Amino acid sequence: MEMELHLLVPFLFLLLSFHGVVESRVFIKSNDSKFLTQDELWFEQTLDHFSPIDHRQFRQRYYEFLDYFQAPDGPIFLKLCGESSCDGISNDYTSVLAKKFGAAVVSLEHRYYGKSSPFKSLTTENLRYLSSKQALFDLAVFRQYYQESLNLKLNRSNVENRWFVFGVSYSGALSAWFRLKFPHLTCGSLASSAVVLAVYNFTDFDKQIGESAGADCKAALQEVTKLVEEKLVSDGKAVKTLFGAAELKIDGDFLFFLADAAVIAFQYGNPDVLCTPLVEAKKDGKNLVDVYANYVKNYYLGKFGVDVQTYNQQFLKNPAIREGSEARLWWFQVCTEVAYFQVAPSNDSIRSSKVDTRYHLDLCKNVFGEGIYPDVEATNTYYGGTGIAGSKIVFSNGSQDPWRHASKQTSSPSMPSYIISCHNCGHGTDLRGCPQAPLNPEGDDQHCSSPDAVHKVRQQIVEHIDLWLSECQQPTGRGY
Repeated sequence: MEMELHLLVPFLFLLLSFHGVVESRVFIKSNDSKFLTQDELWFEQTLDHFSPIDHRQFRQRYYEFLDYFQAPDGPIFLKLCGESSCDGISNDYTSVLAKKFGAAVVSLEHRYYGKSSPFKSLTTENLRYLSSKQALFDLAVFRQYYQESLNLKLNRSNVENRWFVFGVSYSGALSAWFRLKFPHLTCGSLASSAVVLAVYNFTDFDKQIGESAGADCKAALQEVTKLVEEKLVSDGKAVKTLFGAAELKIDGDFLFFLADAAVIAFQYGNPDVLCTPLVEAKKDGKNLVDVYANYVKNYYLGKFGVDVQTYNQQFLKNPAIREGSEARLWWFQVCTEVAYFQVAPSNDSIRSSKVDTRYHLDLCKNVFGEGIYPDVEATNTYYGGTGIAGSKIVFSNGSQDPWRHASKQTSSPSMPSYIISCHNCGHGTDLRGCPQAPLNPEGDDQHCSSPDAVHKVRQQIVEHIDLWLSECQQPTGRGY
């Protein structure tokens, strides 16, 4: 897992980010017409929330949308940005909810991403303050700052609006974790496609791609992988050039790139764009590698706008802040906290067996240096993984999304979980609709193969938000 682009950097989470992500490696440029607002606001954020003596600060970018706000007591929807540049408040289903509940919508850019970098260089040393733990405290500090600033505007004091937190993918995990760690600061949380489970060897990811593809498409993709591996041995430069990826000198980077290109179709609700031409080509005896190369160049690199360089370890090693540097940032979080190593299963894999644990560990070492390692056990101990002991958190996942296996898919009394099942229900379908490239304004679900399935879950979400906001009626104080 905007990244929800890049919870592909490693992980297509990662990300399709329309203002972001995880999502995995996918870093996509924003479409200005898809935002409620792009008017930038700024405040001073603490660099290290865990140091009693380090008082350094950095400027953090945020946005507010007040068109639907029923002042002064309407709720405040905190919409979390993830692992990509946050260029505004995207116009997805959250805006529909805001209008329904008379809510203000505010959105804070994640530290280090976009324009909210504390440093002018992204060296490994400078990245030591990049973590989900620091990001959660950023949200807590911002929440208090914004509430106080709103009170000043309304000429009042010691008044608390009701806050509700929203996120998709990695930011969905942050949404759940914020409610877990700061329950007094929010009435509840929507954790859409929330990757709350750090996974060292994420073999279920590839298995889900096979299940989502169906037997014929899966077989075609497996044949493509086999043929490409053979061509890498006989003429690696030619086959990489065929896919528009000649700059990927490391074969593992190239094979990961090819795997991610397939993932994107299922993750973001456009499986037929990939599978229909592949299955037809296999039936007609056509060259599958050429057909897949056309898909990669025309759709993944073309329409989707993915930058091949974000798969290049030489590019990832560069600490300069520039276009595509969010890939280095997300990999750092992957290599230190959550892993999500999308390795090939031991049998019946779609992706190449060369995309294994060693590939990921070597990448972490090569890009960031010695001693960088994902402490998955510590992350899951801190947050609880799928056993998260929170309350008033809604989890939702799309049936075709490979990331759902790192989310909470079983309901508990105070944490309902829903699976939206349909042919093209992918990452963040409840908020984004289908497909997600380009993003449907207001999360339009008319192109989902089962709009009723999406509508049913959305109604459940509305009921939970309504109930939890009503239980959170506190005109003063923070005793939620």
